[in-house]
Order: sequence, then structure tokens, then C-alpha cells
Amino acid sequence: MRRVAAGERGATKIADRVVAKIAAQAAKEALAGRAAGAAPPHATVTVHHDIARVRIALELAYPTDIAAQCAAVRRTVAARVEECAGMAVPEVDIDVEHLHARSGPGRGRVR
Repeated sequence: MRRVAAGERGATKIADRVVAKIAAQAAKEALAGRAAGAAPPHATVTVHHDIARVRIALELAYPTDIAAQCAAVRRTVAARVEECAGMAVPEVDIDVEHLHARSGPGRGRVR
């Protein structure tokens, strides 16, 4: 039996939707304390060769440091996609679609 060189064996292709699921799960993990009633993050991904461009749609609790939350999501998503799919992630765009008011003592409408 002839041994085939690694470069001649073929290639592994990971579907965009699989990379999107990895990105959405990573975003969910980065937002550990999601607001009650918030929808889970949704990701769309475009893959060209071994480069993934990611867009995450998410909902956040309010008040919060929106910039810090988005930075944490960017870092986590980029690292996880690179780790799991072996793809470079030069950009992670984030759309904050909704802010949810935190409930609890002292929160709510003022009369």
C-alpha cells in the first residue's frame, strides 16, 4: 500500500453555519450574566479560504458597560473560532439589538 503525502490527501471544509454556531456559543459564554428575557446571541459568518468574518447580534442588560461587554464578546468569539475551526478572525462585528432593563430593588419607573 502506497503512503499518500499529506498535501495530496484532500482538505477539510467547515461549513459557514458550523462556524456561526461556534461563534454564537462563544458569545453566549462571554455574556455569562445575560439579562432576563434576552434572546441568545445569533451569529452570521462569511468564510473565505481560512478567514472568517463574523457578525454577532445580541441583547444586553442595561445599565451596563456596553463597550466592555462587546470587547469581551469579540475576544472570546475570535479565540474560540480560531481554536475550534482553525480560521483567522480579523473582525467580529457586533450589533446590539436590544437593551433589557435589569429588574430588582430600586429598579423600575420613578413616579
